[in-house]
Amino acid sequence: MSEPRLNHIACIDARGLHRMAYWEWGDAANPRVLVCVHGMSRQGRDFDTLARALQGDYRVVCPDVVGRGRSERLADPRAYGLPTYVADMVTLLARLGVAQVDWVGTSMGGLIGMVLASLADGAGQRLVRRLVLNDVGPRVETRFLDRLKRYLGQPAHWYTLEEAADALWAISPGFGPHTREQWLALTAPMLVPDGDGFKLHYDPAIAEPVRTLTPEIAAAGEAILWAGYDRIAAPTLLLRGTESDVLSEATAREMTERGPRASLVELAGIGHAPTLVAPDQVALVVDFLRAPG
Repeated sequence: MSEPRLNHIACIDARGLHRMAYWEWGDAANPRVLVCVHGMSRQGRDFDTLARALQGDYRVVCPDVVGRGRSERLADPRAYGLPTYVADMVTLLARLGVAQVDWVGTSMGGLIGMVLASLADGAGQRLVRRLVLNDVGPRVETRFLDRLKRYLGQPAHWYTLEEAADALWAISPGFGPHTREQWLALTAPMLVPDGDGFKLHYDPAIAEPVRTLTPEIAAAGEAILWAGYDRIAAPTLLLRGTESDVLSEATAREMTERGPRASLVELAGIGHAPTLVAPDQVALVVDFLRAPG
């Protein structure tokens, strides 16, 4: 079974430079590039199954967003947010040397993708050719933010991979059914050594901006995201778990009626968020990205 290459790129922030890691699959000379970006507390190896399915079509690039996985941590926790993440991805696209990419974004990765897809260069060239939004939209439900505040950044220590997998499964019912093998494969990259066991791979400080999020800040952010969504011209596939506490049915329907008029596919019995590991989920993304036009 093929494995990805690990690379790093230097990105700028208000305190200096930080290194962002990214995992790369397929032919490094392939001009067709697919960028896959993970959710808030996850990392780039979440996309191993999808990347293996598409590495013959694309150079598949899966970043560890700053503060997660193999990427460095920020000196100022207040910088953990969309402006930093979007700027880092623009730097990554410049390193990749392509004018346009396709994008798959889960949760936070979808928000980053929406912002990038709304942008164009001086000649009117869009950065994103095709866009897959995995269980996220401009309006993020308050109940999810409340849930996120309860667990994000909390200290944890496990003695074995199996113990960690059980603990993470207990807070991840929205991911839907998985075999034990699938869940262990998703769990292993989430861990780093910690003395006689393991801890989570991310900087606990990524939780600080979430904890200070007020309804007023959330409303302002939503307005900005809707304005960006309305500027997107890329064909867009929107995946939604029918049990999602992030993307409501009403928001998903609105996304099919404005902006790029996303094609909506709802996945029964799944919440936030589909992991894109099950064959039917992989096929949805693959078919959309391979479609002509």
